[in-house]
Amino acid sequence: MTNQDQYYMHLAIDEAKKAAQLGEVPIGAVIVHQDQVIASAFNLRESLQTTASHAELIAIDKANETIGSWRLEECTLYVTLEPCPMCAGAILQSRIPRVVFGAYDPKAGCVGSLLNLLQDDRFNHRAIVQGGVLEKECGKLLSDFFQALRAQRTQQK
Repeated sequence: MTNQDQYYMHLAIDEAKKAAQLGEVPIGAVIVHQDQVIASAFNLRESLQTTASHAELIAIDKANETIGSWRLEECTLYVTLEPCPMCAGAILQSRIPRVVFGAYDPKAGCVGSLLNLLQDDRFNHRAIVQGGVLEKECGKLLSDFFQALRAQRTQQK
């Protein structure tokens, strides 16, 4: 983990906080190309009511538009939570060579927790993965969000 990884993860955390303000699960992502942020996004699944409204997928779409290509071969994706199978698939398809994530996801993580789709030799693309960058900070965002949600639901009963 480098200082640069921490810097960009802080930007992803800022995105996650935007999601939380909207009542969304606080997950944020940024994509960096040649030391420049070319895309940033946060989870919008509840707002948009679409399955694919994960932070990573929105950021990948924005990065494709910025680069002018579906190939994101010289990019690094920073995301506050370990990517799910859908997002890991999109990372493979977009040819992102490096992924840095914060908190591990033991229930849906497919970049090391349940599976590691990004380093499976059976695929024609693999990515370098760095997990656990600012893990406590990223995890706290999620645990605080779900704790508040449970308290809210308990009050409504």
